[in-house]
Amino acid sequence: MSDISNQFEQAAVAAKNLPERPDNDTMLKLYALYKQGSSGDVQGDKPAFFDFVGVAKYEAWEQLSGTSTEQAMQQYVDLVKQLGGEVT
Repeated sequence: MSDISNQFEQAAVAAKNLPERPDNDTMLKLYALYKQGSSGDVQGDKPAFFDFVGVAKYEAWEQLSGTSTEQAMQQYVDLVKQLGGEVT
Protein backbone atom coordinates (compact mmCIF):
# COMPACT_ATOMS: atom_id res chain seq x y z
CA MET A 1 0.00 0.00 0.00
CA SER A 2 1.38 3.42 -0.90
CA ASP A 3 2.26 6.08 1.62
CA ILE A 4 -0.69 8.30 0.65
CA SER A 5 -3.07 5.34 0.96
CA ASN A 6 -1.81 4.68 4.49
CA GLN A 7 -2.17 8.34 5.43
CA PHE A 8 -5.64 8.39 3.87
CA GLU A 9 -6.76 5.44 6.00
CA GLN A 10 -5.27 7.04 9.13
CA ALA A 11 -7.02 10.31 8.28
CA ALA A 12 -10.34 8.50 7.91
CA VAL A 13 -9.99 7.19 11.46
CA ALA A 14 -8.73 10.55 12.76
CA ALA A 15 -11.69 12.37 11.15
CA LYS A 16 -14.05 10.45 13.43
CA ASN A 17 -12.16 11.69 16.51
CA LEU A 18 -11.56 15.37 15.74
CA PRO A 19 -11.28 17.72 18.75
CA GLU A 20 -14.51 19.45 17.67
CA ARG A 21 -17.13 18.85 15.01
CA PRO A 22 -16.47 20.89 11.84
CA ASP A 23 -19.15 23.11 10.33
CA ASN A 24 -21.52 21.62 7.74
CA ASP A 25 -19.58 22.96 4.72
CA THR A 26 -16.38 21.38 6.01
CA MET A 27 -18.21 18.12 6.72
CA LEU A 28 -19.44 18.08 3.11
CA LYS A 29 -15.90 18.71 1.87
CA LEU A 30 -14.59 15.86 4.02
CA TYR A 31 -17.33 13.58 2.69
CA ALA A 32 -16.70 14.51 -0.94
CA LEU A 33 -12.91 14.17 -0.68
CA TYR A 34 -13.27 10.81 1.05
CA LYS A 35 -15.66 9.51 -1.62
CA GLN A 36 -13.47 10.83 -4.46
CA GLY A 37 -10.36 9.33 -2.87
CA SER A 38 -11.96 5.96 -2.19
CA SER A 39 -14.38 5.54 -5.11
CA GLY A 40 -13.36 7.98 -7.86
CA ASP A 41 -15.85 10.12 -9.76
CA VAL A 42 -19.45 10.35 -8.59
CA GLN A 43 -21.55 7.26 -9.26
CA GLY A 44 -25.23 6.41 -9.13
CA ASP A 45 -28.33 8.50 -9.54
CA LYS A 46 -28.73 11.85 -7.85
CA PRO A 47 -31.00 11.51 -4.80
CA ALA A 48 -34.57 12.79 -4.92
CA PHE A 49 -35.12 16.54 -4.48
CA PHE A 50 -36.56 16.20 -0.96
CA ASP A 51 -33.52 14.26 0.26
CA PHE A 52 -31.70 17.50 1.08
CA VAL A 53 -28.72 15.89 2.79
CA GLY A 54 -28.31 13.27 0.06
CA VAL A 55 -28.48 15.92 -2.66
CA ALA A 56 -25.90 18.09 -0.86
CA LYS A 57 -23.53 15.13 -0.49
CA TYR A 58 -24.01 14.07 -4.11
CA GLU A 59 -23.40 17.60 -5.42
CA ALA A 60 -20.30 18.08 -3.24
CA TRP A 61 -18.86 14.82 -4.57
CA GLU A 62 -19.90 15.68 -8.13
CA GLN A 63 -17.91 18.94 -7.96
CA LEU A 64 -14.73 16.88 -7.55
CA SER A 65 -15.27 14.89 -10.76
CA GLY A 66 -12.02 14.67 -12.67
CA THR A 67 -9.87 14.95 -9.54
CA SER A 68 -7.53 11.97 -9.33
CA THR A 69 -7.93 9.63 -6.38
CA GLU A 70 -4.39 10.48 -5.24
CA GLN A 71 -5.11 14.22 -5.30
CA ALA A 72 -8.35 13.71 -3.38
CA MET A 73 -6.58 11.51 -0.84
CA GLN A 74 -3.89 14.15 -0.28
CA GLN A 75 -6.45 16.95 0.07
CA TYR A 76 -8.42 14.83 2.55
CA VAL A 77 -5.31 14.11 4.64
CA ASP A 78 -4.35 17.80 4.58
CA LEU A 79 -7.86 18.89 5.64
CA VAL A 80 -8.03 16.39 8.50
CA LYS A 81 -4.60 17.58 9.72
CA GLN A 82 -5.77 21.20 9.48
CA LEU A 83 -8.79 20.31 11.64
CA GLY A 84 -6.53 18.83 14.32
CA GLY A 85 -6.61 15.18 13.34
CA GLU A 86 -3.58 13.02 14.12
CA VAL A 87 -2.14 11.65 10.87
CA THR A 88 1.46 10.41 10.67
